[in-house]
Amino acid sequence: QLYLVESGGGTVQTGDSLRLSCVASGRTSSVYAMGWFRQLPGRERECVAIINWSSGSAYAADSVKGRFTISRDTTKNTVYLQMNSLKPEDAAVYYCAAGLRFDTSPRSFGDWGQGTQVTVSS
Repeated sequence: QLYLVESGGGTVQTGDSLRLSCVASGRTSSVYAMGWFRQLPGRERECVAIINWSSGSAYAADSVKGRFTISRDTTKNTVYLQMNSLKPEDAAVYYCAAGLRFDTSPRSFGDWGQGTQVTVSS
């Protein structure tokens, strides 16, 4: 079993920054990729950024490219999402996920955290 615990969400103003953290524990040796996804009520979960756990190769969605950065610290089993220049449209519940493929589809990720709320006021 793999456990993922997110932290760092909150309420900020447009243009502010936040850093989300996700600590993995348990079956961490099986992780190939980790990602951050976000979801609004009634909407599908969308990929924000993913990272190859061993190589550090990363992908960011066009909507956040240049503003958000995913990184990981393998010594701490932690993945981060640095979010800069936040916009109201970035507001959502953000989920950390771990999977066996470097893929933007949520279906490729089998382990999920509980989610952390990000609210951006204009």
